[in-house]
Amino acid sequence: MRCRHSFILASVWAFLLLGCKSHPLTDFRPLDQAGMWSSAIEDLKKLNVSDQEVAQIVKVKQGGLSDDFCVELVNEAHIHKHFFNSAVSVRNLSGAGFSEPEILEIAKADKLDTVSGDAVTIKLIGLKDSTVQMIVRRKMKGDPTLSSEEIARLKNTGLTENQLIERIQRGMTDAEAEKEVKARQKALNRTGFVRIHGRKRR
Repeated sequence: MRCRHSFILASVWAFLLLGCKSHPLTDFRPLDQAGMWSSAIEDLKKLNVSDQEVAQIVKVKQGGLSDDFCVELVNEAHIHKHFFNSAVSVRNLSGAGFSEPEILEIAKADKLDTVSGDAVTIKLIGLKDSTVQMIVRRKMKGDPTLSSEEIARLKNTGLTENQLIERIQRGMTDAEAEKEVKARQKALNRTGFVRIHGRKRR
């Protein structure tokens, strides 16, 4: 009986957290001050956003992102049964050059905070957009994928982008990448040593 009572209390709390009348006193003025159109604010009211979410949305809006995009971010968070609290991740992704549709794809997978760090680093490595998207999608799916640090280190040893893609797609682990990095660096150092001492004295 006590367990049943606890379950009922938990259910009531969940309803209050995301229910249709959970935030009747939310202050939407910061969104208006941030330049959001009234139609988008009305859409957010229908999503019953909290004051904390309003603050998060303002941060996203201040990054120059669109009203519709802000609404979609909140909607995706609510679909996944939690409040929107990923403004920093969204701003970082946008600042690195990810488009709104690309960021929304990550939001739909509910991976904004878990993928954004690696995604930003991968973007800044200088790979093609198609390669970046392939890597990010693998991470969203949970497929074995090299970390951004190891991808950067392999690239710095002289691997081509196609060679990187081949290693990623066959599921190379960070440990395997680390071994290859060390082996390639050793070979490069040895080659450099021979080349230097092979010069003729003047």
